[in-house]
Amino acid sequence: MANHLIFDAKFCANEREVESKLIVSYLLPALGYQIDMWRQEKSFNRFRLDFLAFSNTHHENTTHSLIIEAKHPNKNLNECTQQLSDYMQDLNIQYGLLTNGREIRVYQTKNNIIHLIFTCYINQLSTQIDYLNTLIGKDALMRRYSLISSHTQGTQTMKIIAVYHNKGGVGKTTTVVNLAATFSKQGKRVLIVDLDSQANSTFATGLVNFGDEDKDTLKDSNIYHVLCHNDLFPIPQVARKSRFSSHPVDVIPSHIHLMKHENELNQIEHCKLTLSEKLTAVETQYDVVLIDTPPSLNLYARIALITSDYLLIPSDLKPFANEGLENVKELVKNINSYRKQFKRPPINILGVLPTKISTNAGFVKKTLQNRMNMVTERYGIEVLKDYVIFEREDLAKCLELTVDMGELEMTDPRAISDFKPNSKSVEEFEKLAQFITEKVGIA
Repeated sequence: MANHLIFDAKFCANEREVESKLIVSYLLPALGYQIDMWRQEKSFNRFRLDFLAFSNTHHENTTHSLIIEAKHPNKNLNECTQQLSDYMQDLNIQYGLLTNGREIRVYQTKNNIIHLIFTCYINQLSTQIDYLNTLIGKDALMRRYSLISSHTQGTQTMKIIAVYHNKGGVGKTTTVVNLAATFSKQGKRVLIVDLDSQANSTFATGLVNFGDEDKDTLKDSNIYHVLCHNDLFPIPQVARKSRFSSHPVDVIPSHIHLMKHENELNQIEHCKLTLSEKLTAVETQYDVVLIDTPPSLNLYARIALITSDYLLIPSDLKPFANEGLENVKELVKNINSYRKQFKRPPINILGVLPTKISTNAGFVKKTLQNRMNMVTERYGIEVLKDYVIFEREDLAKCLELTVDMGELEMTDPRAISDFKPNSKSVEEFEKLAQFITEKVGIA
C-alpha cells in the first residue's frame, strides 16, 4: 500500500512547485521511483522532457520508462496533450503522465495513438494512488516489461546488415542513415557501424566538427580501436549518440585516419573477427545493426561481410555500377568460404536496391524496368523492384545541412524523416524498412 498522504492543490502556486512539491516530493516516491531511477529535464536530441522515470536502475531501454510533464496550475491540460503525444510516439515510450497540480492524467500509446487511461483531481489522489501504482508504478512497469521480454526471449536476435557496393556514389550512406532513422522511428534499437575511412556515415549522423581539429573527439575512440584491440574498446564504450534524428540511433564512428591503419590491421589476424565478437556481446541491446562500407574490395569491406548476416546492395543501376556487381559476387563467394571455416552460414543477399533513381516518368516506365530486368538476368541477383529510392532534392539536402558557429562551420545533418516528414522519400524508406523487417525477422 502506498503512503496515503493528502496532497493539497494549494501547495502548488506555479510550475516549479508542481515539479518540486507534487512530482519530486510526492508522486515519484509514492510510485516507487527511487532518486537514481528518474531524471529531470532529460534531453533527447531536440526534446527536453520534464521528467523521465525508469522501471529499472540500468536505464538501457528508454521504452521501459514513464514520461512526466508538469504544467502551470492555470494551464488547461487539453492544450498540452499533443505535446505529450509527440514525446511518447517519437521516443517510443508507452506511458505518460500530465499534471498541472490540480489534475493528473495518465496516457498510454496503443497503435500509435495515445489514450487517456486515468484521470483524477488532486483532492482525490490519496484514494487513487494505489490504483495509479498498478498502472505506472515502478514495480508494475517492471513486471509488465519483464513479461513482454519473457515472451520474446529466445526468438529476438539482433540482425546485422551490411550495405555494400564496390562502386562509389550509389547512395550507401544515404541508405544507411535514413534506414537507421526509420527503423528507430518504428521502435527498433539501432546501431550504425561506419567501416568507411571516408567516414561518410559519421559525418551524416552529426558526429564530426568541421574545421576544428582541437575538438576532434573521435580520433582516440573509433572503429579502428574496436578492430585493433581484442579486449579493449567494447561497443558501449565507443558507440556515440547521434544527433541527426529525433529518434535514437547509436553510431560506431569512423575516422579519416582509418585508411592509414589498413596495412597494420592486415597483419592482425584476429581483427577480421573482432567486430563480430564484440557485437555478439551487445546482441541484447540492439535489434538491428547497419554497417556502412567502403566502395572497395579492401579489408574493411571484408570485415563488414564477415560480420554481417545479410547484405543489401545499393545501386544506381548505371552500367559502371552494374559491372561492379561481378566484383561484389566474387567477394561474397570468397567471404563465404572464410565464414565456412568458422561454421558460419553464407551471407544472405537481400538484393540490389535501386537508389538515386531519376523520377522522370519516361525513364521509370521503360529504361528503369529494362535495367532492373537486365541485372537479374545477367548477374543472378534479385532486384528489389518494389522498393526504389528515387533521387530527390530533399534527400540530397538533408544530410548536407550546416550551421555557422562563430568562425566555424558545423555539420547539422537531418534524417529525411525529420527534415521533411511529408517527403515521398520518407514513404520509400518506411516501405523498405518494413520489407527488411519481415524478410529478416527483426523483432
